Amino acid sequence: MKPIPYGLASYKRIRKKDCYYLDKTHYIPQLEAIGEFLFFIRPRRFGKSSWLTVLEGYYDINRVDEFDFLFKGTYIYDNPTPEKNSYLILKFNFSEVSPQLDEVKESFYEYTDDCFYFFGVTYRELLGDEYFRMIERKKSPHGKLRFLLRYVGMLGHKVYILVDEYDNFANTILSTAGQTAYHELTRGAGFFRFFFNLLKGAADRMDTGVGRMFITGVSPVTMDDVTSGFNIGQQISLYPELNELLGFTKQDVINILEYYDLESNKLLPLMQEWYDNYRFSSQVEQAMFNTDMVLYFIKDYLRRNAPPDEMIDQNVKIDYGKLRHLMVLDKRLNGNFSYLTNIIKTRKTAIKNVASSFPMERLTKKSNFISLLFYFGLLSYTNKGELQIPNETVKQLMYSYIRDGYEDVDVFNVDVWQLSSLVREMAYQGEWRAVFEFLADEVKKQTSIRDYLTGEKVIQTFLLAYLSVTDYYLIRTEVEMGKGFVDLYMEPFFGKYEDLQYSYLIELKYITRGEFTDDKLKEELAEAKTQLQKYATDARVIKRSQGSQLIKVALVFAGWELKGMSAVENREETSE
Repeated sequence: MKPIPYGLASYKRIRKKDCYYLDKTHYIPQLEAIGEFLFFIRPRRFGKSSWLTVLEGYYDINRVDEFDFLFKGTYIYDNPTPEKNSYLILKFNFSEVSPQLDEVKESFYEYTDDCFYFFGVTYRELLGDEYFRMIERKKSPHGKLRFLLRYVGMLGHKVYILVDEYDNFANTILSTAGQTAYHELTRGAGFFRFFFNLLKGAADRMDTGVGRMFITGVSPVTMDDVTSGFNIGQQISLYPELNELLGFTKQDVINILEYYDLESNKLLPLMQEWYDNYRFSSQVEQAMFNTDMVLYFIKDYLRRNAPPDEMIDQNVKIDYGKLRHLMVLDKRLNGNFSYLTNIIKTRKTAIKNVASSFPMERLTKKSNFISLLFYFGLLSYTNKGELQIPNETVKQLMYSYIRDGYEDVDVFNVDVWQLSSLVREMAYQGEWRAVFEFLADEVKKQTSIRDYLTGEKVIQTFLLAYLSVTDYYLIRTEVEMGKGFVDLYMEPFFGKYEDLQYSYLIELKYITRGEFTDDKLKEELAEAKTQLQKYATDARVIKRSQGSQLIKVALVFAGWELKGMSAVENREETSE
């Protein structure tokens, strides 16, 4: 059988190794028709780099003899466009530039020097030795790029400029060195800004050597900053007709599973839970799976005949540092952290419109922060045009951001290993009290967290973040059950842990500290028990909890303090 191309970004290597490959070349004519200078954003690990190598192989004037090898059996082989093999390819991958502040400029110069030199070597027969003599005289990347494009245009040729991870080192500098360093890079006379200004100018020049341009990244922020309002080309990321350009559809995943003789009826629901539900336009029905995660799962499953130990590939995780500067200011959590916690509470946001571009300074605006979460893949459109958390992978990532956020500002820090052990006992032995007692004791010891635990929904989010330190459970929140909305349903992750013994329904009640009395406590516990009994009759709970013992737990908080715990069918335990 064909190898899984997990971790392979080079289209040529994928073809050479005869890997399983999903043909997307029917998008090439569409992209040509849309425009010449295109800017395309997708979350990490969706196949952006691989797609650029497809374009490189198709348009490179030096790869005429490789066309059959690269594209036989694909759509574009039988339906080539007039622009096939007609460009000189100038490609940049800015993830290769060092993000260290004291090295970035020198690294950028050295990296682009290499790109310009090997461009000349690749097309020496077309450019002649004069190219090398002239470009050697230019000292800056801007000067060399200006010369290259004019020289190629003078010879009557056109360059296709491909830029991969255009914002990689700039984003890292923003998150590690701060706004001032980022501004020096992208504003005023910053060398990075000057580089993109030159690209913009070259695209506008008569008889330019620039024929086409395709730029990829994970957010529009840097592009807006370096071009003063995003005017270098078309931002095509939200075009509904390009929703399926990268990623796998449900049918694609079924086809892959069947090709490798895997049980699609068993594995597809599990993969949908963790890797599906990305929509990149409010106008589309078709949901997409993350490319990397599908290949990661199938490759691991073929190796060990079981799901991966870690359902989330480490490569797909967005560094917390990429979000840290958006949520932490002067060792305090800001408004963006509140937006994130609110999204976790509801799994969606009332904002429906995604901004096509915005500068860094405007990230404090809620709608722009929500838009950034969309571009990062932490939010995605539903088939009703709403923005919500797409899958279990993203939920787990967001829970980790909450935990990291509290720890980052010295608000709350727990022994995760001990907590994980207690959750395991909860899953296999039914010992649920120890988990909540542990968290309640830590809140008593670490007084800073108390300022954040105000209200039932905030406490609910807090529990979500810390009950998710393991993946024994898929934790549902605010799901309609038994004509009500359950606060927390801890559904056993049977897809990975077939022997889990216990599932949980948890109802939270909140009393302000000034209103708390023993009678009020009893009243709230009684109401919670009644609600839990109704939730337990829901057909979905019965189906999803089958094979486990369902425990119904009532928790009552007065302010930040856990005042009462009770299992519906067991004796009540109350603690002051």
